[in-house]
Amino acid sequence: MARILVTEDDDAVRMFVSRALMLDGHEVLTAEDGEDALDVLIRENGQFDLLLTDIKMPIMDGIALTHAAASQYRDLTILLMTGFADQRERADGLAELIFDVVTKPFSLAEIRHVVKCALNSNNLRAAVA
Repeated sequence: MARILVTEDDDAVRMFVSRALMLDGHEVLTAEDGEDALDVLIRENGQFDLLLTDIKMPIMDGIALTHAAASQYRDLTILLMTGFADQRERADGLAELIFDVVTKPFSLAEIRHVVKCALNSNNLRAAVA
């Protein structure tokens, strides 16, 4: 299965998403904010199939993390999540860097489905390259 980095400052959401993805057999690492996630990405040499990150977080938000991760790890699939409409609008300019933006709250089935779609798009890109 896939290796996924989940970045979310809300402990309950981070745990919910992580458990949901582990149900599908994925290896999941977590980070509490963008700065922590960037440290994990660097430590792990970007060896993830997916970066799933919240947009609104303290220290380094998901937009800044997306720019940093995409510039260093060009093959990394990035999926954003947010519960704020204004934050979703901030992600509009990132279409070339991200797969999609998931709106919170979401169900267990919804997050598993969107992650599956993002991972499938990553597999399609790899097959074409």
